[in-house]
Parts: sequence; structure tokens; C-alpha cells
Amino acid sequence: MKRSIAVIATITVVVFFACQRQVSSPGTTNNVTSDSISAESVLDARAAPVCFEGDVLPIFQSSCAKSGCHDAASHQDGLVLDSYANIMRGEGIVPGNARQSELYQAIINGSMPPKGNPKLTTDQITNIRRWINQGAKNTTNCTSCDTSLFTYSGAVSAILSKNCVGCHTGANGGGGIDLSTYSGVQVVALNGHLVGTITHAPGFSPMPKGGAMLSDCNITQIEKWVAAGAPNN
Repeated sequence: MKRSIAVIATITVVVFFACQRQVSSPGTTNNVTSDSISAESVLDARAAPVCFEGDVLPIFQSSCAKSGCHDAASHQDGLVLDSYANIMRGEGIVPGNARQSELYQAIINGSMPPKGNPKLTTDQITNIRRWINQGAKNTTNCTSCDTSLFTYSGAVSAILSKNCVGCHTGANGGGGIDLSTYSGVQVVALNGHLVGTITHAPGFSPMPKGGAMLSDCNITQIEKWVAAGAPNN
């Protein structure tokens, strides 16, 4: 009888410590995920600051705050994503924690932008994540710009991708205009439509629609590129 009790006690101790080792093992899925998120947050915090006004707001305005989605008129799901104040309403953004932010989760799980709309690029998603992990601050006037750089690949394409492609892409792009390819951009560059809309010239629909006017530097870059013949350079 004593021997049986001793055996049972020994087994109990062994099982207990085995469980303890399993729970605390750094190799478990939960801990690996937690460690990965922690490392991601640290790297984002150490990365160059992401400017809300220059790097994040244009993404939301072009890809989310448009007719039928999250502009002031449509406000799908009660969300309007056209300004810092509106983006920060509710619990969609948790400053310092992108993985707990509902808006960021909707982006990485593919539900935003919805099916039929161009998905955000890897760089755009990274910028949003870093902005949130860096505190989701309303930073302004912090984007560097060089008017001497006005090639299509080095400046124009990136400006349009950030501010316009969310609405103007593919055969069904807004106004029948596709700004996701060079050939599509070339058409509106050479017929005067591109410069007319971004400078809010009389007779043209001001762009970005519902968003702030492009910076003077960005407008100058596009104007110089168009004046040079809108080359695919």
C-alpha cells in the first residue's frame, strides 16, 4: 500500500513539472506570436518617424474615404476616414498597438479595402502599422520633398499611388481614368487633365477628391514631368 502511494505521488510530481515546462516553453505558438509582435513593435518604434499628414492620411483618403465606402456621405459601418479626428474615433486605432487596432486588422485580413478595389501595397500597410506603433500621432509638415526629382519612377508614380490610385484604377476607375499604369497616366498628363485637376484649375474637378490639395512640391514635380513630355523614366 505504501509503495502504491509513493508511485502515485511520484507520477503526480512528474506530470506537474512536465506541464509547467510545457506552459512556460518559449517554443509554444502563443509565445512565438507574442515575441514576434513585441519585436515588430520595437523595430517600428526605432524606425524613421512616419508622417501622418504626408504618409498615412493620403492612403485613407484615396483608398477608404471615397464614395460608397467611408466618406462623409456614405460612412459605411459608421466610419468616416477622411481626417485625423475621424480616423481616431472609436476603437479602430489603438495608439502604440497596431495588432489591437481594428482598422489595421481589417487591412491585413483583406476586408479593407473591400473586394473589387485595389489592395494596399506592402509599403502602405507598413507605413500604417509603423504610424500606429509609433503612437498614431497627428504629425504634419514632416515629409521631405525635392523638386529637382521629377521622374515618373522616382516621384510621379509614388505621388499618384499614394493619393489617387485608390479611386482611379482599372477599367472601372473613377471618371474612366486609370492612374495605376504609366499608359493611363500618360493619357491624362498629355491632355492637360492631370495638371488641371491637381492645381484645382477652373473647369477641372479638384483632386484628390475630398482630400487636401497636393503639396506645392508634389505639384511642381508633376508639372515638371509633364512639361518634359511625360516620359516613362
